[in-house]
Amino acid sequence: MVTLVLRTREDLQSVLPLPSTDVLSRRHSTGTSSMSQQHSFRRGVHMPWLSRGSQANDTRDFSYSQKKTLTGTIFKQEANISCIIHDDCILPCNFNPPGTVVIHWYKQQIPVHSYYYNKDQFGLQNKHFSGRTCLFNSQIPQGNASLQLKRVKVQDKGRYKCYTSTRKGNQEMFVNLEVKALIESVIMELSDEMVTCSCNNIYPAPLVTWATAPPSPQKSLENVTTKTTDHKGLFNVQSSLKIQGNVSDYTYLCSFASSDKTQVWTASRKNQVMTNEEGHTLCIPCILPHGLHNFTLIWTFTSSSEPTVIVRYDSRHGHTFNLWEGLAELDQEQLLLGNGSLMIHTSDREEHSGMYTCTFTGLQSRLIVQTKVNITVASIGECCTVQLGIQP
Repeated sequence: MVTLVLRTREDLQSVLPLPSTDVLSRRHSTGTSSMSQQHSFRRGVHMPWLSRGSQANDTRDFSYSQKKTLTGTIFKQEANISCIIHDDCILPCNFNPPGTVVIHWYKQQIPVHSYYYNKDQFGLQNKHFSGRTCLFNSQIPQGNASLQLKRVKVQDKGRYKCYTSTRKGNQEMFVNLEVKALIESVIMELSDEMVTCSCNNIYPAPLVTWATAPPSPQKSLENVTTKTTDHKGLFNVQSSLKIQGNVSDYTYLCSFASSDKTQVWTASRKNQVMTNEEGHTLCIPCILPHGLHNFTLIWTFTSSSEPTVIVRYDSRHGHTFNLWEGLAELDQEQLLLGNGSLMIHTSDREEHSGMYTCTFTGLQSRLIVQTKVNITVASIGECCTVQLGIQP
């Protein structure tokens, strides 16, 4: 049996569960004196209670105010943070220790998490947050009332209130939570009539733009973009563009930009056809985007069977893995200049006719060049290295 000895009004206030936020607001507004202070500060100010936060948080700015009431001092703070969907996220909140504390977290009027009698209380917690919230209980005596929200969802975004009450006074902190799902990859498909880009599981909806290289004579490329949401509230985006002229005339580029412009993912593709004479060196062009580093380059060949890897290059380590050693090679010096063209010595009509695919993957970018190669009966011809400006 537990006996509570309550000596003062503050003792009672520090241990009992709190009523709804509406009642709390009316209670603390009664008897408010004219004495008030307003403060604001930007990110970068030392706040020890925030150092315990998660890397998933992107705390942008804070502000706080202070009011003197008949029941004690009420501090009000404000924070804006951004968290990644599916990650864990920390909503910051602190109070003035020591002493027995009551902690209540709300999202608007929805109970999120409560703590009193020196333990977590889940009786009134909304089922949306069930099993996904916790406090840093060992740090509560030091004044940390921050809430960890696990497996963040689209529906979690909004305005949260952290209310703490001790003998030293009551504090309120408001946390404006924004959520986002990063662009993981953009898939591009190209046919003779249409080029399509798609990306799934994004939030908020991204901005899609198109371009060609060389630039198309049309001032704007008319595309059809559809954005749908799944049961989790994440966006699936698909954008299509009609081919300009012949499919081999242009390299097509589509870019997906996040709504806050902090992330841009670009996919590009080119289809082409070339003919080479048997017995001569075959050079298949693949020019990489300019000025990019830390990339991988993979060449594959497809004839009547599944695609096989010819050569793989990793610029981060300078390693080349060549399954066609002695037959095919990349020019290492030209690679540093952005030329990933593949050279095949002594091409054979039956063995080397087929589809060659150059796939370049860098930071938030992918380029695919697909070349259909026809090897004809040998006569007299020139190697395409001359056309590319590569010394044979």
